[in-house]
Amino acid sequence: MSEFLKFAFEVLSQVVYNIVTWLVAFAKVFVTGWFEYFVIFKTYFPTLSIVGKVLSVLLMILLAAIPIVIILLLIRRAILNYQLKADKSDNAALYREIGRLNKQVLDLMEEKNSILALKVNAMGGTERIPYMGASALTDDVIPSVGNVTDPGKAVQGAAAKAGAAAIISGTDDPKKAPVVRAVVSSDPGETVEHRFPKLTLVDQKYAAFQYPQYNNDITLEEFVEGYRLFAASQMKLYYTPEIIRRFVAGMAASKLLILEGISGTGKTSLPYSFSRYMENPATIVSVQPSYRDRTEILGYFNEFSKRFNETEFLRALYEANYRLDPTLIVLDEMNLARIEYYFAEMLSVLEMPNEDEWVLDLVPTAWEGDPVKMEGGKIHVSTATWFVGTANNDDSTFTITDKVYDRAMPIELNERADAFECELQPHCDITAEHLQYLFQKAKTEHPISEESLEKLQKMDNYLVTRFKLSFGNRIMKQMYDFIPVYVACGGTELGGMDYIIARKVLKKFESMNVTFVRDEITGLINYIDKTFGKAEMEDSKSYLRRIQNLY
Repeated sequence: MSEFLKFAFEVLSQVVYNIVTWLVAFAKVFVTGWFEYFVIFKTYFPTLSIVGKVLSVLLMILLAAIPIVIILLLIRRAILNYQLKADKSDNAALYREIGRLNKQVLDLMEEKNSILALKVNAMGGTERIPYMGASALTDDVIPSVGNVTDPGKAVQGAAAKAGAAAIISGTDDPKKAPVVRAVVSSDPGETVEHRFPKLTLVDQKYAAFQYPQYNNDITLEEFVEGYRLFAASQMKLYYTPEIIRRFVAGMAASKLLILEGISGTGKTSLPYSFSRYMENPATIVSVQPSYRDRTEILGYFNEFSKRFNETEFLRALYEANYRLDPTLIVLDEMNLARIEYYFAEMLSVLEMPNEDEWVLDLVPTAWEGDPVKMEGGKIHVSTATWFVGTANNDDSTFTITDKVYDRAMPIELNERADAFECELQPHCDITAEHLQYLFQKAKTEHPISEESLEKLQKMDNYLVTRFKLSFGNRIMKQMYDFIPVYVACGGTELGGMDYIIARKVLKKFESMNVTFVRDEITGLINYIDKTFGKAEMEDSKSYLRRIQNLY
């Protein structure tokens, strides 16, 4: 036993010695060792150069700062502990208790709301109780029309009518009972509530809407030239026939068009005036940098107010289901936020091959009094709708990714057209169905020639061999849709093919190795001249030269 005690004593004494040694060493490093540091500093300082003297002073300051920082941290920690214990209670535990109590309060409020709903259902009879919001959770008296509505208001009179505005459904589900069931009244003096107030107003607007007499005899070339003259004569906006040709052909190739170019070339004015030409003014949505998801453009359901926070984008999307003419929705400065974030669902919907699947879920279930064109909480994206985005490329914007570019049709506006005088041009009322018919007719009358397809195949092989770059199926489909309409609008087949190749294929060079692309561009330009002719494909060649000069 004495041997064990001797062993334990030596081990513990060594542990204590090591701890004391470490503490002494620590104190010597930051406290008592300063005399030795100063002696060393004083010995070397006179012999050092100017740079050495500056560095030596900085080193001494750094060594002094370390213990000072440690002391300040310890003091701050002590002060915080003192403040937390000042009232002789554990405040951290108190905060946790407050959070738990808040959760219990919310649960009790929900339970009281459910009980109130059950009472309302049990009342029966002809008395209808309007939704009271937060007051229904705090008052013990069940509200009635009499004690929540001013007798002098028209809403009280509306409650007694067969098409009453703001009634509570007689459902057995307690969670649905206190929700507003609004019915639009024909009396303009009545004030009513609705889950989708903006969409309900659209239903009202088109209840007795008089559609114009549509022109179903116009050709695509006449349609394009008519718009050009309309924009010049009535809106003092001037565009070249080539830009309008690309815009209309782009509508045939994709439901999403992206207008790019320098500021002041009329990117926003183009779709705005185009919609005025068809007498269906476009809805312009100013994209904000904070846009992150679909709720920014579609809105969201507010569980507290039991109403959907609608946006102008949603209203225009819904109204398009009533319109027979094309509807344009403009996303102004669309790349101020990431397009693939807030517009992702729309991109996916528009990719569906079956147009019956072009639907958006807004709310989980349908309620009585929902908008007429809404089915099961879903709205349909009309095939008569086109989305037009404007984009600037500067430090304040995001790069448009290939995912978006592949699905869209980019149109560049980099030059102003010269002003010209012309006679006053009237509007053109045309249905979206007839416009689609003209697109299909153009594909029948102006199919891409076998000669052009053969040249395109050769160029595809060249790009695959030299650049590992190929045409995707989506780009080929857009080419088959774009080029015939471009020709029907007054353009040439190679001109349409040139534009698609430049904007949809060669643009991918911007994401490739810069040095490699620059060295190979000259050979590609020579190959294009040899395959298509030196006088053709100027758009593609100028784009390649611009890339070459840029890098």
